[in-house]
Amino acid sequence: MKRVITYGTFDLLHYGHINLLRRAKALGDYLIVVLSSDEFNWNEKHKKCYFTYEERRQLIEAIRYVDLVIPENNWEQKVNDVREYHIDTFVMGNDWEGKFDFLKAYCEVVYLSRTPEISTTQIKNDLNTTGGGR
Repeated sequence: MKRVITYGTFDLLHYGHINLLRRAKALGDYLIVVLSSDEFNWNEKHKKCYFTYEERRQLIEAIRYVDLVIPENNWEQKVNDVREYHIDTFVMGNDWEGKFDFLKAYCEVVYLSRTPEISTTQIKNDLNTTGGGR
């Protein structure tokens, strides 16, 4: 069985997230999503999520491509996660290109292109400036 892992906040879940998870799952048989905890988002990433960790976890667990959701509590846990869960492929969006190449010593590292016309940041900006959708 080929195991794939990806990381993210997945706040304001949208079709770009679904595309990423579908494509990540296509690279293996078992997909683990490591979901940033509320504390990690606030203390390390300096961002506040609209949905809590538990709410985001429920949303991600409901996606058919996802087999397991675990919390991300710090930047350094990636090597341990890859080893503990016997990961074959580490997947991230290409906006992180090169940042996780150090994991190539443990598994394959793949950077997938993002869905160009959608992002959580863009959704938040659109809602803040227009009060509505696109």
